[in-house]
Amino acid sequence: MTTTSSMASDLSSKEAKHPQPRASGTKPFWRKLWPVAVLLAGLAIAWSAGILDFLSFDTLRDNRDILRNFVANNPTSSVITFMAIYAVSVALSLPIGSLLTVAGGFMFGVWLGTIYVVIAATLGAVIVYLAARYALYDLMHAKVGNTIRRMETGFAENAFSYLMVLRLIPIFPFWLVNLVPALLGVKIRSFVLGTIIGIIPGTFVYVSIGDGLGALFDQGKTPDLGVIFEPRILTPIIGLAVLAMLPVAYKKLRKNKNKAPLDAPIDE
Repeated sequence: MTTTSSMASDLSSKEAKHPQPRASGTKPFWRKLWPVAVLLAGLAIAWSAGILDFLSFDTLRDNRDILRNFVANNPTSSVITFMAIYAVSVALSLPIGSLLTVAGGFMFGVWLGTIYVVIAATLGAVIVYLAARYALYDLMHAKVGNTIRRMETGFAENAFSYLMVLRLIPIFPFWLVNLVPALLGVKIRSFVLGTIIGIIPGTFVYVSIGDGLGALFDQGKTPDLGVIFEPRILTPIIGLAVLAMLPVAYKKLRKNKNKAPLDAPIDE
């Protein structure tokens, strides 16, 4: 009895010092989806509330004096309000970025408008990036692991250059370029820098349009946002995109040059 009781006491003391791990179920995957769910809910609310119908050039024209007075009388709060609205619209992927960019030029001028828009757009893009990275990254790798890993490897080697091109040339929607890098494992630093630098040219064009918006309204006209696709505007932007891809081309040329053929003939 004494031996048995001592063994039992030794076992209990060991269990107390080294408790066995409790079996716990895996965390439900849907719990990780809440950031994306919040953004989708915000998008649905914005659509149902008619915000997209309210925000138009007609609204800017009818309220331009109110906006001018608001900026003049509230220089700080007007900037904060504008940037908050812009960042939220980008985070919710609302298709009003061009209109808000023009409004930024109308309210704050070319240079300050460009700065405010670039910062706000980057903040909104980072929100989408972080939400997608947290909620969807593991799911995508679990479903299409091999395919997305190959894409991830190729993209990660030149992430900054690729992001620059995607931001400079408006081929793909802004929200898509916010989403895909998160799923391909692009580092947040590359994403932020590529976004900030890449959106400056296009932002400057639209903000410049906004700076002259008052004159267009006086003539009874509205701006043509398709101006960015005109050759005189698009050609320099494409030139910048080509420059952004030069490091990628250089790396590939250097890699091919360093690969010596194994079956090359040896000169005697």
